[in-house]
Amino acid sequence: MAVTQLPPMALAAVSDDGGAAQGILRRQALRESAARTYARALPIVPVRARGMTVEGADGRRYLDCLSGAGALTLGHNHPVVLDAIRAVLDGEAPLQVLDLATPVKDAFTDELFATLPPGLAAHARVQFCGPAGTDAVEAALKLVRTATGRGGLLAFSGAYHGMTAGALAASGGAPSSGVTRLPFPYDYRCPFGVGGAHGAELSARWIEKLLDDPKGGVPDPAGMILEPVQGEGGVIPAPDGWLRRMRDITAARSIPLIADEVQTGVGRTGAFWAVDHSGVVPDVMVLSKAIGGGLPLAVVVYREDLDVWPPGAHAGTFRGNQLAMAAGAATLAYVRENNLAEHAATVGTRMLDRLRQFATGRRWIGDVRGRGLMIGVELVDPETGPTGEAGNAPSARHAAGAGYAAGAGYAARAGCAAGAGCAARAGPATNADREGTRAAHPRTRHPRARRSPAR
Repeated sequence: MAVTQLPPMALAAVSDDGGAAQGILRRQALRESAARTYARALPIVPVRARGMTVEGADGRRYLDCLSGAGALTLGHNHPVVLDAIRAVLDGEAPLQVLDLATPVKDAFTDELFATLPPGLAAHARVQFCGPAGTDAVEAALKLVRTATGRGGLLAFSGAYHGMTAGALAASGGAPSSGVTRLPFPYDYRCPFGVGGAHGAELSARWIEKLLDDPKGGVPDPAGMILEPVQGEGGVIPAPDGWLRRMRDITAARSIPLIADEVQTGVGRTGAFWAVDHSGVVPDVMVLSKAIGGGLPLAVVVYREDLDVWPPGAHAGTFRGNQLAMAAGAATLAYVRENNLAEHAATVGTRMLDRLRQFATGRRWIGDVRGRGLMIGVELVDPETGPTGEAGNAPSARHAAGAGYAAGAGYAARAGCAAGAGCAARAGPATNADREGTRAAHPRTRHPRARRSPAR
């Protein structure tokens, strides 16, 4: 059997002085959508990677502190993931099987259920969806609407659940008359102006009163969807007590609670699933990213009594991706057997401590927050702090001072919207070692923040 070789241009890019890489970048700019994001902030051409280290075509090395937006929980090209993929390929197993049963799928399901909160795993069903987290969100919303016969949805300010229509509406990025948006306990920019435990309690009381108000105008909710740690909204952890209040509020009103663990799952926050910190058992869990070991895979896990839809009610061509299931099973097992959630908690605490030390006296850093290895540094206008508009927040290049921009690591800005700041996010692999995370710590001085022309 012939083996397809890399195009000569790709091979040349590995060893040249960067000229070929510049050509690749020019062609990308000419041919790809204007919607591309990371490629604009990071004009590099990765050619090989291992662990946290990515090598560009120009020979420069970078620390990947974003891990494929959370998809690479073991970093790049981990041996257990590569071995699992090779085993499927060498065994000539089918690569796509729709929703047929296979040994690979069975092994993945066993491993997944072994990690779930016991209160859910004992009576759970799993729906394999399309390849992305947004597909799983759409499936979850369809599921609870079918099961309850209701059409409304409770979602939160600052949320991000995906880019398809239903997920985008839940995120506040598209108009929807059926979505009621609720205040999320954002300590640094508390919607009630108090922050802390008091702010979280006010959020819970406000939600409870609104749902019980017969004139509150809330469409009958089919479910409440939330992120235990808001990711794109700026890495905002929900307090454990507040999550338990949401569980009590929804359970008392027979509203299914949907936990979107697409970004937070598989050890990322210092527990296998972020809901484990609070002990909350949701009715539905939306899972993707890390569960595929870096390959596209998304599932919805839910209480079996919600499993009321007929055959074919939800489907997706790529729901039978065997390579992703093999890589995912290997990843789930490795994280569980090697206690990487606990490791992420330890390393994350160390990183947060170092970043908070660095932030002292630097007025352009408004807040340092996170859980485990899901970390955010909120950048603000030194003159206005949290009260300023997002448009006055420092630009992405200022994140270089905190060690997050090109040349030190991958990063992304989040929460750059009206009423919010800009947060540089860091999410190294859960198996990141001391050396890698130390290298990712800030080392350079921040340039003096420029005043706006109006001042």
